[in-house]
Amino acid sequence: MYFSNYLDRANLANAYVSGMKEALNMAGSDLTDVNSLFTGIAEASTFVGTHYLLGCWYREDELGKRGAVFSSSAQVATIFSGVLQASIYKNLNGHAGLAGYQWLFIICGLITIPIALFGMLFFPDTPQTTSARFLNAEATLAISRLPPKPDTHLDWSVFKRVFLHWRWYMMCLIWIVGGELESVGSNSLMALWMKAQPKINGVARWTVSDYNATAMWTDYTKKRYQVNILIAACLLISASIILAYPASTGALFFAFYISAVSYSGQASNFAWANDICRQDDQERSIVLASMNMASNAVNAWWPLIFFKASDAPRWHRGMISLIVLSPIMVLLTCSAYWLQKRDQRNLEVEHEAEVGRIEAGAEITKEESI
Repeated sequence: MYFSNYLDRANLANAYVSGMKEALNMAGSDLTDVNSLFTGIAEASTFVGTHYLLGCWYREDELGKRGAVFSSSAQVATIFSGVLQASIYKNLNGHAGLAGYQWLFIICGLITIPIALFGMLFFPDTPQTTSARFLNAEATLAISRLPPKPDTHLDWSVFKRVFLHWRWYMMCLIWIVGGELESVGSNSLMALWMKAQPKINGVARWTVSDYNATAMWTDYTKKRYQVNILIAACLLISASIILAYPASTGALFFAFYISAVSYSGQASNFAWANDICRQDDQERSIVLASMNMASNAVNAWWPLIFFKASDAPRWHRGMISLIVLSPIMVLLTCSAYWLQKRDQRNLEVEHEAEVGRIEAGAEITKEESI
């Protein structure tokens, strides 16, 4: 499902650089406007819903790997989109009176619709509520493997449980910044940069890379915050190079390539939110949805200011914004990690106190029986 989501998104940019811009007289922020609209409509439920369900089925030490596979499907779609676009433009441009970019949309629609129908029929619920008979054994196993948690409900107390704790605020802020640090990839800046370069053999070249394996590392270390620090470092370097805009094409290729590390934040940060909110399903769902909603709300206007297609190939304001956001990401991440460790220490103290009360009560009962 996420593959088809990103295939459609990437093909919008591919169509833009393959004739749609000229055919529709697109200019300024037209591409950014369309991309923001369709991203908000198509991705809102898919992304958050999947991460919530992953948190329902898998343990803390398993979430990063599953999130990485999920996020990687988007990058595979982006790579596949480039191959698909090149083949369609070469073989179908002008066929039946349609331009190559129009055939691109038709074929992507034929791919997407069956996947959407499959998702409607087979997308699982939580282990406790799934009605899929083919998942009965897996649901029983999942329930037995997950740690026990309090029985919480969606009632008026959810406002206190969510808004009187740091988790909602910090994770939303982290993903607002994290979402904008993805701007190089999410706004297809490399494709637009390549379009602005002299073409080789009449074909623009572009490549997308991603480092989602970092999320697997966090499963092992239990330190999700490390990925954000890596992202901030890579984006600081990437944006600085593009801002300087050296004569070396290789240096600019390097800058665009390492910017793709930003996508690893999807798997690690949503796994982190699942981890810290595991004791309350309602809080967890609200935090995950709010992270995506807050990021999309900012992303609805951020590219219009900082990453207009007409600002290609340098995006002076956009690169400055990434340089500013990188240290902010480090500050937010370290603060959230400190708060997480503080909560863990408090829980340990409460647990020790509870054990002490139980043992003291047992001793009193024993003395009274004697």
